[in-house]
Amino acid sequence: MTSAGDEWIVGREPELGLLTRLVEELAAGGTASVALAGAPGAGKSVLLDAAARLARRAGVRVLRCRGSESESQLSFAGLHQLLRPVLDLAEGLPARQRAALLGVFGLDDATGPASDPMLTALGALTLLSDAAERGPLLLVVDDAHWLDVGTLDVLAFVARRLEGEPVALLVAARDTLVPAQFTREIRRVTVEPLDRAAAGRLLDRQPRPPSGRARSRVLEQAAGVPLALVELARAVGRDPGAAEDGALPLTDRLEAIFAADLPGLPDSTRQLLLLAAAAESAELAAIHAAAGESATPDDWLPAERAGLVRIDDGRIRFRHPLIRSAVYQAATYAERHTAHRKLADALAGDPDRRAWHHAAAVSGVDEDAARELEDSAARAQRRGGYAAAATALERAARLSPDPAVRARRLVRAATMAMYAGHPRWVGEISARVATLTDDPELLAEASLRAGWALAVTTQFAGALGFLLPVAEAAADTHPGLALDALGTATTPAYNSGAPEHRERILRTLERVPTQLDETPRLWVLAGCDPVRNRRRALALLAEGWSEPLPEPEAGAEADVPLTRMVVAGGAAWVLDETAEAVRLLGGALEHLRRSPTSGANATVAQALALALHESGAWSECRAALDEGYRTAAEAGLENVAVGAPLLRATLLALSGDTEAARATVQRAVHGIDLPHCRSLQVRAHYALGAAALAEGDHAAAYDRFRAVYTQDPRPAPLHYHASDYYLGDLAAAAVRTGRTEDARLVLDATLTRLAEGEVSPRLDAIVHRARALLAEPDDAERHFVAALADPAGDRWPFERAQVRLDYAEWLRRRRRASAARPLYTAALEVFERLGTRPWAERARAELRAAGVTPGTPSATSHDALAELSSQQVQIARLAAAGLTNREIGERIFLSPRTVGFHLYRIFPKLGITARAQLRDVLPEEPS
Repeated sequence: MTSAGDEWIVGREPELGLLTRLVEELAAGGTASVALAGAPGAGKSVLLDAAARLARRAGVRVLRCRGSESESQLSFAGLHQLLRPVLDLAEGLPARQRAALLGVFGLDDATGPASDPMLTALGALTLLSDAAERGPLLLVVDDAHWLDVGTLDVLAFVARRLEGEPVALLVAARDTLVPAQFTREIRRVTVEPLDRAAAGRLLDRQPRPPSGRARSRVLEQAAGVPLALVELARAVGRDPGAAEDGALPLTDRLEAIFAADLPGLPDSTRQLLLLAAAAESAELAAIHAAAGESATPDDWLPAERAGLVRIDDGRIRFRHPLIRSAVYQAATYAERHTAHRKLADALAGDPDRRAWHHAAAVSGVDEDAARELEDSAARAQRRGGYAAAATALERAARLSPDPAVRARRLVRAATMAMYAGHPRWVGEISARVATLTDDPELLAEASLRAGWALAVTTQFAGALGFLLPVAEAAADTHPGLALDALGTATTPAYNSGAPEHRERILRTLERVPTQLDETPRLWVLAGCDPVRNRRRALALLAEGWSEPLPEPEAGAEADVPLTRMVVAGGAAWVLDETAEAVRLLGGALEHLRRSPTSGANATVAQALALALHESGAWSECRAALDEGYRTAAEAGLENVAVGAPLLRATLLALSGDTEAARATVQRAVHGIDLPHCRSLQVRAHYALGAAALAEGDHAAAYDRFRAVYTQDPRPAPLHYHASDYYLGDLAAAAVRTGRTEDARLVLDATLTRLAEGEVSPRLDAIVHRARALLAEPDDAERHFVAALADPAGDRWPFERAQVRLDYAEWLRRRRRASAARPLYTAALEVFERLGTRPWAERARAELRAAGVTPGTPSATSHDALAELSSQQVQIARLAAAGLTNREIGERIFLSPRTVGFHLYRIFPKLGITARAQLRDVLPEEPS
């Protein structure tokens, strides 16, 4: 039993110790995020209260909010509750952040543009950072599983960016309902049931502790849940015979215990309790307004004395959510509907909450109530509350008498859920449309939404099951829709890698006549077969992508030039037009950061990172990866949330941090069905193969590179596009392990397959490298020369450096050291610049063997940057460009304080003392 201020808490010593350390670290300027998860009644709220008391006694300010089931549909209701005590500081926020944050609370210009979700979250972060300048802050969030989605997204955003801030986040949620936003980044602590001894001590502290058989029954049935122990002890105290039959379940029967006091309460009290239960956390004034003039404050006294409710600061709070549920369920159907009707009448000045109570008060369908909810959804959408809009539209659909109108509202709900970035929800809503309508356009739109929902996860076959039938059915009658469906389908087909999907897409494409916008056709041709379709795709790509993007228009549902730029950038990457891909995708991402769709940039950021990696801009690649991963984690985009760490693992492996690389791969692919995600499977094999190469384990490296091809007599690529880029590494590992015959089988089959189309200069160089390494001595040199002949190869510096190193080794072993030296030197310069330590060490050793003593690696370029995280490199470059901390924070979604914290760490790592010196010490990125 432990004291936490003025209360005694039984059996929670480990949890209280952790909370005490959290508060102590926070008071000393540290930060942390912890989520307490446990069953209902586990004591999570008690622990939060204890942490709040400890914090206040340590001089830490506490901001609190609590989720409520009814307000979970009201966008940003929880966030407003949390930030209300510090909203006076909003005047000091940058204008865009202030407008976004206050706009979602309805405190700014209600006729303004839609709030940007990312700017809203950044405004909350900056507001908390500003508040923390006056002293440390502890954010205490109870019943997080009942918070609205907008609040959850903002809290997850804040939690990931608290480094350097004297702010800590403490969250509590039911163990089975921990919001997905908190499952990756926040440390989770499970509040386990009490052990038998602690449970006994808790029973002993009750006013009328049970004894004998009743005690055994309570201990057995409560199973260590503190709330159940307390409430069952009360029940047994009221009726000692209640435990005689052993029937004390912890589910419905336990809720019945909470309602046991209700029959003895006056009618007026029970009526007020029902209104409070229906309204949940409504203000006392609203409850009394709904109850009418007959209600008085004295009517609450019996409920307060029974321990059912507590009235604080003009608000009603049930002692536990199960009490509210018991009160509500104990009422008759008619009584509940009457309560909601009275609340709707009382909340006439609050149209959103009135709409929800009106909906709860009707029986069956009701178009008026549905229309009110639809209007509420429009208001939520305008404020950037897409999740609340989707919830309202979903409920409006259920109330709609006309099935066609119901289907239309469901399609809109799916669209809003898509904007909110919740793919599983989109899929659930879309699936219901087919049961309501035969309208082909609505069905097609629902299928497109369902396909998107699966495509951004890793359920690629399921996505294609929705998208391809739409494309095939519409190819002759609605060619524009068909082309859009095929373009959407190409992405999961690419990620899946299964040939039957691509063949079906290409067959359908031939039926679609030329459209005004041929961008989807470009992506289909490049994404489905970049070798055989290279000439046609390049012709479409060359049609012009130089027009500037218009400035973002808030509230626009589609930005066609932006969409075209993203699709063309993806096609350019697949076609190895890498510089063009960097230009297009970089421009699109910069535009997305400034527009209301900034939360949708994860896929673009990952595609840009892939292109930057190939072009040798690895610092920028890391920054794009971090941005893409954060957004993907917040939006539930599983494909990026897996793919971004795999590319990060590759960078770690190439730099020599092999242990971290393998751990990153293991975490990334945990729970993923890789054989059905061949693009990810190939990238995972390469990251692990690169780690083995970095350690000099060529046998393990060969096994990994060989795994990207099948074991057939004529080996085929595991992934039709990704596999061939590792052919040179496979050949290099084969030479060092005596497995050249097996590697030649792969090479010969690849040459036959690639001859059916046209390869890029990049892939041509890779193939020539493999042919040189596996060739007979008299035939090898012409392939080395061919691999280096095209000056365009310098656009892929790491791959070009590998060829130079291999060729130089071949020359030196034939006593042609003078010809090898310039190749060694050129390769070493690239390896040092990129920070690929194992390859640089190998090049230096070879250079010494060729009679040259290489100089000491520069410590002012890459080595300095190697000390920085990718995010710190990004901050340093922006600061060097003259941006202020606030401008940097708004660009990369951090608070100004966190930016300053990072700069404080960056300066000594770079050996400088002032911001003005950054430009001098940061090396230029390759163009």
